Amino acid sequence: MNATSLSEHISSPIGILLAGLGLIMGALTLNALFLVWAERKVSARMQRRLGPTEVGPAGLLQTLADMLKLISKQIITPRDVDKPLFHLAPVLVFAPVVASCALFPYMGMFSIVDVDLGLVLVFAFAGVGIIGVFMAGWGSNNKYALLGAMRAVAQNISYEIPLILASLSVVLMTQSMNLREIVEAQSTFYWFIWVQPLATVIYLIAATAETNRAPFDIPEAESELVAGFHTEYGGMGFALFFFAEYTNMLIVSMVGTILFLGGWHGPILPGFVWFTLKVYGCIFVMMWFRWTFPRTRFDQLMTFCWVVLTPLAIANLLATAVVMKVL
Repeated sequence: MNATSLSEHISSPIGILLAGLGLIMGALTLNALFLVWAERKVSARMQRRLGPTEVGPAGLLQTLADMLKLISKQIITPRDVDKPLFHLAPVLVFAPVVASCALFPYMGMFSIVDVDLGLVLVFAFAGVGIIGVFMAGWGSNNKYALLGAMRAVAQNISYEIPLILASLSVVLMTQSMNLREIVEAQSTFYWFIWVQPLATVIYLIAATAETNRAPFDIPEAESELVAGFHTEYGGMGFALFFFAEYTNMLIVSMVGTILFLGGWHGPILPGFVWFTLKVYGCIFVMMWFRWTFPRTRFDQLMTFCWVVLTPLAIANLLATAVVMKVL
């Protein structure tokens, strides 16, 4: 292939899409490595420890060493598993998070795919991931994995309701589900967190539960289920679940930044810097939750969703509709 044909292939829509996906994969890998290091440091400081210090400056290369060790492990398939489900599950959990990241506008001018129903697609891809979680639990032929998968499905389906209802309050105000247009509606300091504080709090709590983070990490409770739905996985299979978990934290934080924090808008600093600071600020709050609150019981988790969060989200949505109708 000569240089001319190569440049034509790169400049074609498929070439641009593949280049964008490669860029996203590289960024998500760096994000996962950084977040694992950051969580170790955050937890250490909250417990008056130091965290990683030996590998690289301030222990920055520790997670890279751990990743190389993890992907070099032999892939072991237990004898009695359902092999098609067992091997397909990590891929089905991992692929939707990459697809979701292609929908986000960065700095107001770059997105791999820009569609009018971007918010709907992000929530739809999240629903596909939970299918992979249940496949992992069912295909593992392990009682702990199956129980963890059942908990994960019940938890994710339940907390999707207040999460979406809180997001719809913003959709009512902007009359759009396009992620770029939602951000542009907050082009001044009129960010929606100031007019939708209840929706913001509901979204943050529901997003924490959707990502199976403590205090809502019931599907992976080590004291009860060993590791939950990925108990039987090691090597690259476990790495994909781990990668998807930290990428999901990034996705819900980016959605929250777009819906409530004005996206890339802010004074003095470039838009990309503001967007990054807001996103990682949300992630820090989720880490703070993990190392502050004790794990809830499963019945408390479900009761809190259906008795507290969902009625509040419905009331907030109805109030927003009334206000928008009057105005």
